[in-house]
Amino acid sequence: MKAKTALPAVAMTAVSMVLTLAVVMMWLGAAVPWPVALVVGLGIDGGWLATLAYERRLAAQGDHSNTVTGVGWGFGLIATGVLVAHALTVDGFAAAWLAVAWLPVAAKALWLIHGLWERTALTPTALDAIRGIQQEARDEAAVARARLRAEAATEETRLTAVTGAGARVARVQAETAQALAEAWSTLERARAGEETGRALTSVTGRVTPGVTPRWELPVWGPLEPVAAPALEGPALSDTELDALVDEIRTSRTPPLSYREMAARFRAAGHSASEVRLRAAWKRVAA
Repeated sequence: MKAKTALPAVAMTAVSMVLTLAVVMMWLGAAVPWPVALVVGLGIDGGWLATLAYERRLAAQGDHSNTVTGVGWGFGLIATGVLVAHALTVDGFAAAWLAVAWLPVAAKALWLIHGLWERTALTPTALDAIRGIQQEARDEAAVARARLRAEAATEETRLTAVTGAGARVARVQAETAQALAEAWSTLERARAGEETGRALTSVTGRVTPGVTPRWELPVWGPLEPVAAPALEGPALSDTELDALVDEIRTSRTPPLSYREMAARFRAAGHSASEVRLRAAWKRVAA
């Protein structure tokens, strides 16, 4: 995988080195002997390649050197400068030479990108784990969204049903109230009508002369509060309570316990609070 990602940088480097050597040979070959031009071209390419190799070795060790990186970029800029100078001084086709003058810098940039890729590269196992985590997160988010949508739809249905039921109840209540009002109005008209008075006069005598007999509308509900019947008799005094407790306690041999005495006391229809009854028990049992 590393070899595949490094192929663009390797290809760009090879093209850049060949182009730089060719330009140096053509440009300087006319002014100096060709061996000298060859040495200059190989020196530029060799320095660029040597710094690149050393930089790659440091990267493989997990290290980095700003000096080596700076020297490498320096050789790349020198090669680019040579190509640009040749393009500006050559007779004809200057634009074509300028179009390829960026190759050394481009090759250096590709190696920089490849180094960044290597520092962030992960193993297939780690990538599979990351994909699994991302898929799980997406699944959970999808389930949560579906649950929220379902709850929202259910709540909307419930509110619609409740609203409809409330509207029906209100409509029935309004219709019932209207019917009762109409019935009451009919009764009121019948009570206040002249025909009703004449009908009552024909079957009953007038109590007060000159007054037409009338009948009243019914009144719903009790007119007077009903008093609750008295459930308890008069309260016993302490002396009476003591005598009654002692009588019940000693009605058996041996004497009854407090619980048995209290049960017989209540069963006989007597009434006293628990505090008074226990105090009387203590007094007579002392």
